[in-house]
Amino acid sequence: MNELKVTINDSHIKKIKSGSPLLEKEAIQNIKPLKEEGMLLSLVDTRGNFIGRGYYGRQNKGYGWILTRSEHEAIDSMFFLGRIHQAINHRNSYFESNDTTAFRVFNGEGDGVGGLTIDYYHGYYVMTWYSEGVYRFRDWVIEALQSAPNFKGLYEKKRFNKKGTYVEDDDFVTGDRGEFPLLVLENGIQFAVYLNDGPMVGVFLDQKEVRKKIRDSYAEGKTVLNTFSYTGAFSVAAALGGATKTTSVDLANRSLPKTIEQFSVNGIDYEAHDIVVMDVFKYFNYAKRKDLSFDIVILDPPSFARSKKHTFSAQKDYTSLLQEAIQITEDNGVIVASTNCSTFGMKKFKGFIDQAFKKEGYRYKIEESYSLPPDFKTTKAFPEGNYLKVVFVRKLI
Repeated sequence: MNELKVTINDSHIKKIKSGSPLLEKEAIQNIKPLKEEGMLLSLVDTRGNFIGRGYYGRQNKGYGWILTRSEHEAIDSMFFLGRIHQAINHRNSYFESNDTTAFRVFNGEGDGVGGLTIDYYHGYYVMTWYSEGVYRFRDWVIEALQSAPNFKGLYEKKRFNKKGTYVEDDDFVTGDRGEFPLLVLENGIQFAVYLNDGPMVGVFLDQKEVRKKIRDSYAEGKTVLNTFSYTGAFSVAAALGGATKTTSVDLANRSLPKTIEQFSVNGIDYEAHDIVVMDVFKYFNYAKRKDLSFDIVILDPPSFARSKKHTFSAQKDYTSLLQEAIQITEDNGVIVASTNCSTFGMKKFKGFIDQAFKKEGYRYKIEESYSLPPDFKTTKAFPEGNYLKVVFVRKLI
């Protein structure tokens, strides 16, 4: 592949040389030659010295990613074979596990190729492409994955249309087509997943350690409210951990049959639990009217969401969301506060928690905190990549 020489502005040299893999628009001295996504770029400073090699691919984070700092390393099929198999070796403990058969195999810039993630579901691999630029390397990635462990089949998700959403298409790529639902294990919990049904498959793999902690250490004998519940994965974990009752609340109509399915594949009587299709903010008002309270409240909202009456932004509204949760949490109860918003860090998130408890007039204790699990590999030079923040907060009497 031909390479375009791109000059990096002096103001961004230090950041890039310190290891940041993101190629920001402001870093590029002249963006006019950047015409076709997938172009390979040779990055140089204003004196012409080599800095790195990457590609042009626009997504919400920037204009591309740096792939290598070595002037002698070519970006070709062997490059992707090496990066992907290095990533697979990093996950050996997951491949050898008897109680976990779903995990992340390749985590974008953390594994050396920003814009691409690869997940594993009991023999099936799923590639997710976040820009047209990285999609140009598709054939090389497919070639590398066909020699991956336990390979049965390959699916893909394209998240790079002009609105930044999912590109509808047949997600199957090669190998054997899966039969769905496909049952996978996560720390012994079964989940039904669908690799051929839109951008989300049925479970978010980055929360595996949090679900395990709720099941093993918090749920027994407790009542649990799971808000923004999606397919009820947190509720299933709590029920398996001995919760007396779980309540799952989500606005999407699909959440009802999907949550029933997740309870059922784990042998749990879903009729012993509440599954509510409702706007979470309406449910808070309902719970207060009915004088309902819970021992554990799980808050895992999307970074941004809009319903008919509410617009939620984690950056602006998480404090008020926490205030709602505090009001229906039992004394000495626990709020599991979670966000995947990458625009702020753990320190600011804990600041939201502090503000909410002060406004409601309660003391609190942070029991423990979580970020991404080991299979979601990140790099310290790009802290935005370590997006997950989960804090277990106890409401003190």
